[in-house]
Amino acid sequence: MDNNKNISQKRPNNLINETSPYLLQHAYNPVEWYGWNKDALERSKKEDKPIFLSIGYSSCHWCHVMAHESFEDNDIAKIMNENYINIKLDREERPDIDDIYQRACQMYTGNGGWPLSVFLTPDQRPFYIGTYFPKESRHGLPGFGTILSKLADGYKNRRNEVISSSQEFVTALRDSSTDIVSDSESELEKTILNEAAVILLQLADNLHGGFGSAPKFPNASNLLFLLRAYDYSGITKYRDFVLFTADKMDSGGIHDHVGGGFARYSTDQRWLVPHFEKMLYDNALLSVFYSELYALTSNSNYLNVLQKILRYVQREMTSNGGGFYSSQDADSEGEEGKYYLWSYKELEKILDHEIFEIFTDRFGITQGGNFEGKNILNKYTSIQRLSQRYSKPQEWIAEKIEESLEKIYQIRLKRIKPGTDTKILTSWNGLMISGFISGYKVTGNLSYLENAQRAIQFIENNLTYDENRLNRVFNKVSKISGYLDDYAFYVEALIDLFSVDSKSYYIERAIDYTNSMIEHFWDTESNDFFFTPNDNEKLIVRTKNHYDLAIPSGNSVATSNLIKLYYYTQNEDFLVKADKMIRRLARPASGNPFGFGQLLSAIYLRIKTPLEISIIKQSGYSELGNYLNRKFLPNAITAIVNESDLSELEKYPYFKKKSSKNTEKEFAFVCKDFTCSLPINTINELEKKIS
Repeated sequence: MDNNKNISQKRPNNLINETSPYLLQHAYNPVEWYGWNKDALERSKKEDKPIFLSIGYSSCHWCHVMAHESFEDNDIAKIMNENYINIKLDREERPDIDDIYQRACQMYTGNGGWPLSVFLTPDQRPFYIGTYFPKESRHGLPGFGTILSKLADGYKNRRNEVISSSQEFVTALRDSSTDIVSDSESELEKTILNEAAVILLQLADNLHGGFGSAPKFPNASNLLFLLRAYDYSGITKYRDFVLFTADKMDSGGIHDHVGGGFARYSTDQRWLVPHFEKMLYDNALLSVFYSELYALTSNSNYLNVLQKILRYVQREMTSNGGGFYSSQDADSEGEEGKYYLWSYKELEKILDHEIFEIFTDRFGITQGGNFEGKNILNKYTSIQRLSQRYSKPQEWIAEKIEESLEKIYQIRLKRIKPGTDTKILTSWNGLMISGFISGYKVTGNLSYLENAQRAIQFIENNLTYDENRLNRVFNKVSKISGYLDDYAFYVEALIDLFSVDSKSYYIERAIDYTNSMIEHFWDTESNDFFFTPNDNEKLIVRTKNHYDLAIPSGNSVATSNLIKLYYYTQNEDFLVKADKMIRRLARPASGNPFGFGQLLSAIYLRIKTPLEISIIKQSGYSELGNYLNRKFLPNAITAIVNESDLSELEKYPYFKKKSSKNTEKEFAFVCKDFTCSLPINTINELEKKIS
């Protein structure tokens, strides 16, 4: 037995005092880890030792690999402890630090990712950087032990070279502290939406859906923008590509057909083999996406996908207090995907003989398997084709398939589960709240609305301070002052909830947090938002993010929020700031629409004058509200309010003069360009006004 290879040691390191599940995974490494804190940074200066900074997250597969290979090895730990101050960082807790050094990694190596391995001077300047390093040299990658020794020697004996390298890094970082180059403002042309959509479709994979090749991500922001480009232009190819992509994603293995929800990305071009980790933000954004598709098409399959996503989040990702967990690992029992894979014989034992053959035909199950000898379920044969092949009604087959999937799910629950990262992030919770509200709108399922309301209450009770400030993370304790994403995504959630449950509390909190965001994040020189607040810990650069990639940027979501809040409040400052951001970013967005899907949706909302639709109801249920919620109206700014609550809202211009002497019936107003209809009492009248 190799005594140099430890899985754990009895004596914990400093990470034992952390609350992040990712950091706690390393609390018994022989490496003398620290969290990112003042004590660790001061010790580096006092002892004149460089910092080794390792950044990852709980569900990161290669983070676990590097930990097992190197951080649990006594020989490697000895080199690290003697020569470095070693700091572990959860990138989801401190995205500000991760963003800085990811930028450095991309400049130095041409790519980034996790685990991120950064060597810093005591004043936090990077002088060497990479991602995963194997313990021993292989496949052209230098061994981690070799790197540690050489860099330690360089820091001691060739200090001038190290300092020079770090200064070059910092200069480049300061030059690239924002995602975009353009500082000039451009006029908002109506053609920008169509131009951006045309360019975006040039990146489309017309064989498998989505954009580009492998690895393939859902890119929900871009798909949602194309739906708005279709709504604005009527050009059906935008809609058709989105529907095609939605069907391909749903059919593939990236979709967990047994338990619901989507994996982070597909490792292949055709969505079959996922990277099995599941992230809350993907499932939040895809909830909104499939809700909109169902509203647009009334296709019951999109409803089924939506309901399975939300059921997955309810069953596996919701805390007792109502907040939503962050992610689930790809690995269980040391193997990636083991929890999700099925053998032919295993399924044969579980399923009734009557349905087994149909089930295997439906999901492409074979004795040889489609992934390392086992099977990833994917929709291989349509229900219609199965009906013809087996002479059974489509309804019967669909019902039996769903019953079988639930049966398999219950069996799967008995397996050893992948780890769940139970920390609760304000920003990702904001996205998921919006996902549940989208689901509520198209289904009327009150449990979805209750999930959203409980999560709002959780954040208000656990993640706020100084009245209008937000913290980033809750895991036993609430900590780390919130970043731009936390404010923008949570405000969006408050606005979304207000649009269907128009209580003054939600709009007031949305305004309060927006004003706080402007006070602490707004850059008066370049007219956009910093990622960090002005009272944040001072790092080597203060960055800005504008790209909408796997997660939309805080700047883009804030732009949409400001436009919506303007229509509710007529606060000119909100619209002025939104317009300044749009004019600055319009040119980069039209030239590179792949990175600006959410911003382009904000531009759509600004160009296509919003429809203001208010419904004043007399009781809990609203027939007009139910009709309105199920419509695909991406430019609508709505309110569904009880007559008894209207007096509290009349201070906002949106609600002035919207009461009625007739209190027996509910009624609606439709306003556009500051001109409002007379009170509307029937669905037919409402439909005419909004169509």
